Amino acid sequence: MLFKLALKNIKKSVKDYSIYFFTLVIGVIIFYIFNALDTQTAMLDVSNSTREIMVLMSTFLAGVSVFVAIVLGALIIYASNFLIKRRKKEFGVYLTLGMSKRRMSTILLTETLIIGIISMIVGLVLGIILSQFMSVAVANMFEADMSRFTFVFSAKAAVKTIIFFGIMYVIVMIFNTIAVGRCKLIDLLYAEKKNEQLKVRNPILCLTLFIISCVVLGRAYYLVTVELGADFFSRTDLIKVIIMGSVSTFFIFWSVSGSILYIVTRMKGYYFKKLNSFTLRQFSSKANTMVMSMTVVCLMLFLTIVLLGTAISLTRSMNKNIKDFLPKDIQIVSKVNISEKDVKTVLSENGFDMSKLKDVAGYNIYDSEGLTMGEVMGEYIQSTLNMYTFVSEDTEEQIMSLSEYNEFAKTFGNEQLAIEDDQYAIVCSLDSVVRARNEALATGRTINYRGFELKPAYSECQIGEIQLSTNKINEGVIIVPDHVVEGAKIIENSIVADYVADTPEEINEIELYVKDFIESKFQREDVPFDDWYLFYTTKEVSKSASIGIGAIATFVSLYVGVIFLIASAAILSLKELSESADNIERFAVLRRIGTDEKMIEAALFKQVGMFFFFPMLFAIIHSFFGLKASSKILEIFISDGMGLSIFVTAVIIVGIYGGYFIITYITSKRIIKG
Repeated sequence: MLFKLALKNIKKSVKDYSIYFFTLVIGVIIFYIFNALDTQTAMLDVSNSTREIMVLMSTFLAGVSVFVAIVLGALIIYASNFLIKRRKKEFGVYLTLGMSKRRMSTILLTETLIIGIISMIVGLVLGIILSQFMSVAVANMFEADMSRFTFVFSAKAAVKTIIFFGIMYVIVMIFNTIAVGRCKLIDLLYAEKKNEQLKVRNPILCLTLFIISCVVLGRAYYLVTVELGADFFSRTDLIKVIIMGSVSTFFIFWSVSGSILYIVTRMKGYYFKKLNSFTLRQFSSKANTMVMSMTVVCLMLFLTIVLLGTAISLTRSMNKNIKDFLPKDIQIVSKVNISEKDVKTVLSENGFDMSKLKDVAGYNIYDSEGLTMGEVMGEYIQSTLNMYTFVSEDTEEQIMSLSEYNEFAKTFGNEQLAIEDDQYAIVCSLDSVVRARNEALATGRTINYRGFELKPAYSECQIGEIQLSTNKINEGVIIVPDHVVEGAKIIENSIVADYVADTPEEINEIELYVKDFIESKFQREDVPFDDWYLFYTTKEVSKSASIGIGAIATFVSLYVGVIFLIASAAILSLKELSESADNIERFAVLRRIGTDEKMIEAALFKQVGMFFFFPMLFAIIHSFFGLKASSKILEIFISDGMGLSIFVTAVIIVGIYGGYFIITYITSKRIIKG
């Protein structure tokens, strides 16, 4: 009897609250997919370095899953509370008919158990299917061989998902039982008659708090965009900005929700048009009690936009940097100030097989003889000092000769330079340093090196790198005429080259040869790091590390971002559906007085739209400054702008958040029709 009653209740709940079930299923799908990545990637044919990155990524995602589990658990409990409130009258009828609270709790436990099993099965089936597409995405990102691709089921991820959601459902059942046990019959029977208390707060107080909050929020924006510096995260600035942003957002919502009705009622032409008075009073009555919820939703949406936008931009930039900044297969550097020998001499004396390399080009870095960045840049160095801890006024400049640089530039892909005997040029790539150096160069600032006074050959830096890297790391190299460095001390020698190899197998063979040779002879554990004088970088290792960083950032941001987005949309949807169920009688009154059905639907659309629109509006404003700050922090990595990443992020948000909005409106429309 109780089981049949529970099944009927579930059918009714599925019909009225499809978003609740949809959210549960989506939660299971996402949780399974990201926890199954380690199994999915095990079949891919990749190099050892790439395999290590994949293992690190899976470990990182497993840790993030703990946080995601907490968010999903809180969402499930929150959603369940709304379902309980929606069914108070139903529970009141049960008690009136003589059913005990214990038996009523049993029905609720049965319903929760059945719902959990159904959502778990559907979510796991869809998760297993969709995880195969995730395998393809990972393979493409890591450029892996898909010849061994097979359909994979991760028992570990499935068990982990079942355990987590099982625990959550048990907690939900406990909460539901307590909630039912505390209910009083009169409250249950007349729950739908109760309305949120309509409060019109003091307009002067609201205006004052609104202005103060906007000023505080503006200060927070200023700190993360203008005053953001190298020591920002080492001080309390970050915590201060988070507190300022969160608190000011809360009071902006508080002041707006408390005064919007006061303001609009004085706009007679708009307030009395169609059903605006009804819609605004409904919205205002709910908004007063949803200030905290809307603040949390706004902040979660803000984090979603920043996480997704930054991660997508980071991944795109790293893929672009691989093509732009890794033109050669290997770079070997000798610290001549330690070994007193160049790279070729060191390799030859130790028996390195040079036949494995081709198209070799090299250059020297000469002693700056005390020429510092402070002397070259003057007062314009300050902006660079604020941004980077590895730069100081006493940082010595790197010096290269014109002929050596041009010979190197031909093979490395940089533009060749032309300077006169009394001129110098600067090759740089790091954006903020480039901007500061350009300001100094534009003034015609001269430098004095080894007794020669040199003036700028160009009014701007020439963009380029002199090292294999997947990021913009060149803070500046001074290029001087050859005669200026005659007799100067060489402190570093470097060569770049390609492998004599045509296949991935041959490349891996040479990579292993170079690694074993250099590490066994120059980078042994029994030799202090300060005594190492030969270093190397390869395209393959740099590429794997870069792709790995991009993959971790992308998947973690996608994982957390989508969960936040779903949680935000689900909270608003459940709240609005609950309100629609409470307002059935009010909409019925509108019909009885002759209100057109299209007008009622338009009023409902506006009401639902305002709940979804306001948090998103403030989240977008926050995100504008958040993305600006993140691009500044990550400018070493991000080289391709954020336009496309913002567009992709917008598509994801419109798809999920907009989808929830549409489903909420359609479901609410059906609910108010009774």
